[in-house]
Amino acid sequence: MGVGRFVYTPILPLMHAGAGLSAGAGANLATANYIGYLLGALVGILAPAVVRSRALLRTSLVVLTGTLAAMPATHDTAGWFALRLLAGVASALIFVIAVSSLLSHLREYPAHLPGWAFGGVGAGIALSGLLVLVLRPVADWRAAWWASAALAALLAVTSWNLRPEAPPTTTQTTHDTQAVQATQAVRATQATEATTGTAATADSSRGPRTHRWFTALFASYTLEGIGYIIAGTFLVAAIEQSSPGPLGGGAWVLVGLAAVPSSALWARLGRRWSRPDLLLAALVVQAVGIALPALIGGAPAALVSAVLFGATFIGVSTLALATGAHLEFPRSVALLTAGYSVGQILGPLVAAPLLHHGYQQALVLAASVVLVAAAAAAVLRIGFPHHMVVVRATAPVRQPAPAESAADAGSHR
Repeated sequence: MGVGRFVYTPILPLMHAGAGLSAGAGANLATANYIGYLLGALVGILAPAVVRSRALLRTSLVVLTGTLAAMPATHDTAGWFALRLLAGVASALIFVIAVSSLLSHLREYPAHLPGWAFGGVGAGIALSGLLVLVLRPVADWRAAWWASAALAALLAVTSWNLRPEAPPTTTQTTHDTQAVQATQAVRATQATEATTGTAATADSSRGPRTHRWFTALFASYTLEGIGYIIAGTFLVAAIEQSSPGPLGGGAWVLVGLAAVPSSALWARLGRRWSRPDLLLAALVVQAVGIALPALIGGAPAALVSAVLFGATFIGVSTLALATGAHLEFPRSVALLTAGYSVGQILGPLVAAPLLHHGYQQALVLAASVVLVAAAAAAVLRIGFPHHMVVVRATAPVRQPAPAESAADAGSHR
């Protein structure tokens, strides 16, 4: 999934140079992928049985690989749009099935182990970025897409026998089942992805008591969706605009490498510090990382930017989703996921008018939006109920997540 969804970022400059793709059209193709990803995640929510379908997993692996191989077959922007839309749907389905399997089969293992598994998204980013970096001096954009399809095919073969979540063996209330499926589907909507938290079902009397904190959290996470995806789409192109050569591709490899341990790292940090404090810190660090290439330029700024961005974009999602679960706000996971997904769709569209003047302004916009998200997270810290007592009307469902142990200890993603 990391290859199929994110290889577009390092290939985008090659398509500008060799395929005549305009900056605005490039933003539209990014939006198509994010729309498809949201659609695939919604399938996971509305049709819970899909997370237990090995046939659908294998079909999605084949479809995603096929969309990568088909990109060089046309120069039509509408065709590219359709392929990236389909790739988004397949990516989300792969992720939601893999996550359900992960949480089902590793539920008795330490929380850091699933956290490392989510690092696979970062590994996919790093591998695809390295592939494009190596091919760039000797091949064009078509070869980059074909090579990424070959890499995806190799990973698909490795993933072919992944065991989806087993059918439930005990009777659960409908309410509990919906909560579990919402948690699993949330994992799919995180690109960089990523993602964690326990979807706890709240007593209805808690709604008014946590409303003000959840509103600040929802605003912060939606704004993060806008800001992060602008950087995630245009970071390589922005770096290469000011520093032509392999620097942009190398930075994208660093983004992936930094993302590999990030989920496990934020889970560990969550055992010592509160979620709102960590969320604020992660957003500020991410905003600095996004702004560096635009405000300073040069190789050191680009490489530091890559590390800061890669180390935080999964962590922010982890923290936000776990905070919503802690607040026991009704359907918090689904609401936060919806806001974040809409933000991802809006991000490239909001940045598109600025692309006529280069990508630096888009990065400044992205950093500014993330700083506003940090301000909302600062509001969240005021009087936050760190030790809120959890009350459930039904028996609790044990559904661990990469940072669940951190959430139980008082903090998380």
